[in-house]
Amino acid sequence: MNEEFPAQPPVSVPPPVSTSSGLSDTAAAALAYVTIIPAIIFLVLEPYNKKPFIRFHSFQSIGLAVIWIAVWIAVTILHTILHFIPLIGLLFIFVDLAIAAVFFIAWLMCIIKASQGQWFKLPLIGDFALKQSQS
Repeated sequence: MNEEFPAQPPVSVPPPVSTSSGLSDTAAAALAYVTIIPAIIFLVLEPYNKKPFIRFHSFQSIGLAVIWIAVWIAVTILHTILHFIPLIGLLFIFVDLAIAAVFFIAWLMCIIKASQGQWFKLPLIGDFALKQSQS
């Protein structure tokens, strides 16, 4: 079964509202970004793991967390290696603030777009999340 995945997720079709007593699809997708724990739970529990919209945002949340940690580790290692150069600490204050601001804004945008029912794709992570959510 080699199905072609759409190049872009559906834009104008909002996800269906949950008819069970659980969370709505948009609430579950937004909650997936709170930490990776709800994202993992939504990928394991029925009926959430059957819904592509929730799966997409759960995978994207996990991907964002992994990338955020990897970048943080890389910058920390670089800072440790270059700590002996004068004024490098001042430079890394600005680098750390810029990186934190970029990731915070991306995280906030994901929460807002998920709560509005939109398939907001982050660069690199979004394509992976979309492929995983369709399988």
